[in-house]
Amino acid sequence: MASTILKRSLADVLIKTNKIDHAVKFARKSCKTPDPALAGVYPVVPLRIVNQPSPFARQAQTSAKARFLASRPPKCMLAKRWCSTAARRFSGTSNTVRGAGLNQSSSLSQKFHLHSSVMDGRTNKALFQYSGNERHASPFLTREELKTAKRVVIKLGSAVVTREDGQGLALGRLAAIIEQVSEIQNSGAECILVTSGAVAFGKQKLSQELLMSMSMRETLSSVDRTSELKSIAHNELKRPNAAVGQSGLMALYEAMFRNYGILVGQVLVTKQDFKNANTREQLFNTIRELMALNIIPVINTNDAVSPPPQDNADASGSLNITDNDSLASTIAVDVGADLAILMSDVEGIFDKPPKEEGAKLLHYFNPKNIDSLKFGEKSNYGTGGMESKVKSASYALSNGCSVVICNGMKYNTIRNIMSGQNVGTMFVPIEMEGTTVEVLAQNSRLGSRKLCSLAAEERADIIRYLANSLVSHEQEIMAANQQDLANARATGVTGPLYDRLELSTKKLESLAAGLMQIADTSYNNVGKVIRRTKISDSLEVMQKTVPIGVLMVIFESRPDALPQVASLAIASANGLLLKGGKEAANTNQMLMRIVKEALGRYGCADAISMVSGRDEVSELLKLDQYIDLIIPRGSNEMVKSIKDRSKSIPVLGHADGICHVYLDKDADPEKAIKIVSDSKTDYPAACNAMETLLVHESLVNDNETFYQVCQALKKANVQIFSGPRLSQTLTFGPPKAEKLSTEYGDLACTVEIVSNLEEAVDHIHKYGSGHTEVIVTECEDTADKFLGMVDSACVFHNASSRFADGYRLGLGAEVGISTGRIHARGPVGVEGLLTTKWVLKGHDDTAAEYSKGAKNFLHVQLPA
Repeated sequence: MASTILKRSLADVLIKTNKIDHAVKFARKSCKTPDPALAGVYPVVPLRIVNQPSPFARQAQTSAKARFLASRPPKCMLAKRWCSTAARRFSGTSNTVRGAGLNQSSSLSQKFHLHSSVMDGRTNKALFQYSGNERHASPFLTREELKTAKRVVIKLGSAVVTREDGQGLALGRLAAIIEQVSEIQNSGAECILVTSGAVAFGKQKLSQELLMSMSMRETLSSVDRTSELKSIAHNELKRPNAAVGQSGLMALYEAMFRNYGILVGQVLVTKQDFKNANTREQLFNTIRELMALNIIPVINTNDAVSPPPQDNADASGSLNITDNDSLASTIAVDVGADLAILMSDVEGIFDKPPKEEGAKLLHYFNPKNIDSLKFGEKSNYGTGGMESKVKSASYALSNGCSVVICNGMKYNTIRNIMSGQNVGTMFVPIEMEGTTVEVLAQNSRLGSRKLCSLAAEERADIIRYLANSLVSHEQEIMAANQQDLANARATGVTGPLYDRLELSTKKLESLAAGLMQIADTSYNNVGKVIRRTKISDSLEVMQKTVPIGVLMVIFESRPDALPQVASLAIASANGLLLKGGKEAANTNQMLMRIVKEALGRYGCADAISMVSGRDEVSELLKLDQYIDLIIPRGSNEMVKSIKDRSKSIPVLGHADGICHVYLDKDADPEKAIKIVSDSKTDYPAACNAMETLLVHESLVNDNETFYQVCQALKKANVQIFSGPRLSQTLTFGPPKAEKLSTEYGDLACTVEIVSNLEEAVDHIHKYGSGHTEVIVTECEDTADKFLGMVDSACVFHNASSRFADGYRLGLGAEVGISTGRIHARGPVGVEGLLTTKWVLKGHDDTAAEYSKGAKNFLHVQLPA
């Protein structure tokens, strides 16, 4: 028994350490004295077989190889897991991969069925039979799901890897792509690369070789044959080019991937490899074994021996391989890939050839609509065209593999696709419901023009209808708001965010009154003449107000902002795209229905629309041809994010609301208490609430005013933090503020001492945000000095900072408060949403007549 156990253990050790020859020798030796206990491990092998491997030997080799691969550690531990800074920046947060995370440990045997059998004395060496459970029942339906792909086929077209002159590889672009592929591989997913480029690489090398092989006589000849030889190398030697370039291309891939700790394996294929069943089986077994060993298969057609591609009819249920697009799709289907990325030199699928005017990129495409497409010319490189790409992608999609056709010439294309961004065209098996953000923006542009064509009375009527609807639909609005509040409580939303979310009857009534005020003052907004000049006896020019165009307003957890902003847009005849916070989704949906109803009475319902997801906002930030101004309303982080991400569309708004109240030495105590308390406690979450109280030093040393104000704040449960100078003055004073530029947005504020007016102004300029500043004093000269010196959007004397509001200042409402210096500043009402145009009326005037003195300029200002 001990001998049997020892023999069995020794056999297992030899197999697991991949010492196949030793295992076979040990097996043969064991067969001289057959042991029944070993019968399940090795069959009896006759000793007469000497010159060729026996079925037993082949079985031992296959079994050993299978056990070796099956016993490998989890894939995520096979190589050093490298991830660049760019990958961390662009990668998504979700790691779920249809039930298994990308980085989740799983043995190789779980990924494939290990299979080995003996038939007719020969061993079937297909170690990996594809698991039917691995293949998706259906492809991904949304871009958000793409980040969960765990097996990705990436096809690099000739235009992507080749330089513009066609003589060599675009090394910089190729290096960036390899970095992105490495990030996917090192995240725990599996990549397959289908690449072109061997011919281009060979052209570069072969043309140099031909020039070097010229004889001395030819070199010194007066006839320059350089162009002729280059032409021959480029156009007439495709197969030699492929043969010469293949080794260099693979060496380049090996060197580049080695930088990220990844091995690659070259797989050269021809069309015949897919027609022969045995060859096809061995090809895909090789690919699967490479993937199981964490090696990226680099697949290329063997152009050195392949005949020119022919557009033969596809066999039933298969795809005729004519180019790398059809090759990539075929491989993606056969290996059960989740995603195939077909990279070329076009953005994706257009509804017509991209060079034609009005061509639109289709972000999603259902192959059943292929008859609606109009294909243009092929690329100057490679053998495929857009028609071939669509056909190949449709084949892969019909077999459960998602496909994205995209432009590989752009930076970060793969990263952006894997993070769910709208890059290229994604093939989907369904019709995508809803309207794309681009169409929404286009509709808003057209809606703006419709609003502009309405009479002022009609625009005012829309706003009044909206105001009345807020009151008449109060119960429905409040019910939707209660649902949002319940969801907010369930998710732990508290504090200022919750306060902004909550609506009340009083808020709705105040909101309706503000909208009525906007309607009453809207008659002279659009088309108002603000300047008239008589240029000459026959020329007159007018400057008139016109809408800016299309606005995009982004707000957080403030459902009352929706009807306010919508009314201002209507009054100024602007198109509007709204993005509300998800925490107010139900309330916003109800309010949006009322807005659409009011606009629909005049056929302008498309003028105002709402977008939902963050991805849609990212797409809208790129549409500078449709959107003219972005107005973010919300947290500092949100406003700063929008400002950073909007590269070509101007942003109007403020990031911080650090407002100051300065108590001068001549401040009235009762006024000081009243104004300071209201500025802080009326609505602490508002951007116009006081965050810092500055106190003249005389009020602290010899006056009760300071202590009365502090007592009033404490009574209102306001937490006080002291500035550096106050901390030094009071031995047992309030805790020290972390910084003097804090926006608390809650019942808290900073208190600091200043020596005089000038020091107070300097403090405001150094730590303020340019929003709203207040002085409390009975000295008119000091007040006028403060109002003139302080450089903020709003400066008040003896009034609460809470008056920095569009409704309170008589604007009816506001789209936001701007602290910028260009265009509107402070609370932005209707006037801030208008620009001007110049209207010139003449007779038959020409500039030459005035330059030659035939006509004279008058430039007389006329009443507007």
